[in-house]
Amino acid sequence: MTTTENLVGSDFARLSHRISAAGLMKRRPGYYTARFAVVIGASAAGWVAFALLGNSWWQLAIAVFQAFLFGQIALLSHDLAHKQVFRRRRPTEIAGMLLGNLGIGMSYGWWMDKHTRHHANPNHEELDPDVDPDILVWSKDQARASRGVPRFIGRYQAFLFFPLLTLEGLNLHWSGVRAVRTPGLRRRGLEAALLAAHFVLYFGALGTVLSPGMALLFFAVHQGLWGVYMGSIFAPNHKGMPTLTGRTELDFLRKQVLTSRNVRGGAVTDAALGGLNYQIEHHLFPSMPSPHLRRAQPIVQAYCAELGVPYLQTSLVESYRQALTHLHEAGAPLRNRS
Repeated sequence: MTTTENLVGSDFARLSHRISAAGLMKRRPGYYTARFAVVIGASAAGWVAFALLGNSWWQLAIAVFQAFLFGQIALLSHDLAHKQVFRRRRPTEIAGMLLGNLGIGMSYGWWMDKHTRHHANPNHEELDPDVDPDILVWSKDQARASRGVPRFIGRYQAFLFFPLLTLEGLNLHWSGVRAVRTPGLRRRGLEAALLAAHFVLYFGALGTVLSPGMALLFFAVHQGLWGVYMGSIFAPNHKGMPTLTGRTELDFLRKQVLTSRNVRGGAVTDAALGGLNYQIEHHLFPSMPSPHLRRAQPIVQAYCAELGVPYLQTSLVESYRQALTHLHEAGAPLRNRS
């Protein structure tokens, strides 16, 4: 260790010094310029192809393509919300609302608030909105206390998880609509106008170019696959990891590392998951530009080994297996009551 690292401070402070010394918190404007250009350009090209194809079965290929790009736009919105792209708040919010609200019909302000609370208390059953038992139950205690839909679905939720993800895109739309109808959302009027513009343009395009039956099929494929893609990006990160309750005595580093899971992979995995396969590093340093997460990973893993803090990294398939196994075990009290 260097002299600086021997100074009195938290475990996270010492890790943060190593990360900063490696230059991993520096901005990457060139990377994000290129990434924005590729994603937005590909999406625009896809909609041009949609207009030129007309009422054709080939439109289903466009639906699949745009489902992937909606996910990529959501990932860019995620990086914006964490201030990985811009330092200042105003350009961050403008770009976030243009991509989120106008681009994919998801409220940027609603999602940012929800995701910020998740980062503050990952996998905490009372404080993390991502483990609210609104549809699924995430622990046996939640299963025992469940009522209504979670109680009904929870019995076999591991088998229903991926089918339910086909509704996640619609859930994101509806959550945004509810958010702009509720006082308290920052820039509520602008967010509502941009959401309305998205829906008018989207449904107007489907109604103009496609027959009613084909429009309905395009909508189902596009929105369903987008939901599955979004769920598949976020499910490996925390599902199946330890959940917390009450007042936790864990410090910041352990709270983030012990509740998160990394997914091994190369450039394709990094691109498909937007760098969130380095979930541990992302939770420790949320404003770190996503291309630096790969370089931070061995530093963080080695430091955790020094401290004796468990650090979990698996394959993508294994991450899903662990998540589904956890869901099945969490629903056990509901099956035992049958």
